[in-house]
Amino acid sequence: MRDVHADFDAGAASDVGRVRKVNEDSFLVRSERGLWAVADGMGGHAGGKLASSIVVDTLGRMPPPRDVGDLVSGCAALIGEANSRIYAHGALNGGTIGTTVAILAAQGRRFACIWSGDSRIYLVRDGRIRQLSRDHTEAQELVAQGVLSPEEARRWPRRNVITRAIGVGDDPELEMERGDLSANDAFVLCSDGLTNHVEDGEILAAVTAHAPELAAQALIDLTLARGATDNVTVIVVRYSRRGGTIASLAPAGATWA
Repeated sequence: MRDVHADFDAGAASDVGRVRKVNEDSFLVRSERGLWAVADGMGGHAGGKLASSIVVDTLGRMPPPRDVGDLVSGCAALIGEANSRIYAHGALNGGTIGTTVAILAAQGRRFACIWSGDSRIYLVRDGRIRQLSRDHTEAQELVAQGVLSPEEARRWPRRNVITRAIGVGDDPELEMERGDLSANDAFVLCSDGLTNHVEDGEILAAVTAHAPELAAQALIDLTLARGATDNVTVIVVRYSRRGGTIASLAPAGATWA
C-alpha cells in the first residue's frame, strides 16, 4: 500500500511468513495525521492478533493534531486505553496477551518515536541508518550491561524474550525519542520478523534505492527468501516537504483512514 499526504510519502507491507499460520502483526498508516505504527502481538493466534489490532484501531482514532506535542500526548492516552482493554481481556480469559508497538509521530518539522517491546524504528539520513528505538529485551539489557556483545546477542537463545509490552500489566511502559526532521529523512518501522533475517545495511540499501512502497515490499521479499520464520511487517516513511495531497486506496486488513 502507498499513502502520500503533504510532506510524507509512506509505503507499508505485511506478510504471515513461511512458518506461522496467522499474521499477528497489525499496522497503522495515517499520513494525514502524521502517525504511523507497527504492533506485533503475542499470546497465541487469537490473542496476539486481538492485542495488536486493539492498539492500531485505538491509535487510529487520533484527532487532527496542532503539533507533535498533541500527537505525543494523544498517543500516550490512546495507548493507555488500549493497554486497559488488552489487560482486561487477558484477565477475563485467564491468560496473558499483549503486543509490542512502535510509533512514529511527526508534525511541522519535529518528530517523536514512541515504543514498547522489540519492534523497531530506524532513521535513514545522509546515506546512513540509525536505530532510534532501543529493544526492550533481555538480550539488549545484557548488551547494555556488557555481558553480551551485539553479535552474541543475535545468537543468544533468549534473544526474543521481551521485557516490555502493551497489555501485560496495569500501566503501559513506553519509551520515547524526539528530534528535528531534515529533508529526505526516511523512517523504517518494523516487527522483529524483519530484523531476525535482514541486516541494518540491507535495510539502508532498500530504502536508499526505492520509493517507500517498493522499499517496504523489497524488504518483505528479502525476508521471505530467507525463510521468514515469523510474521513480518514494514512501514517506510519519507519526509520531503513537497506540499499537496495524493492518496490511494489501502488493501483489506490495513488500518488507514
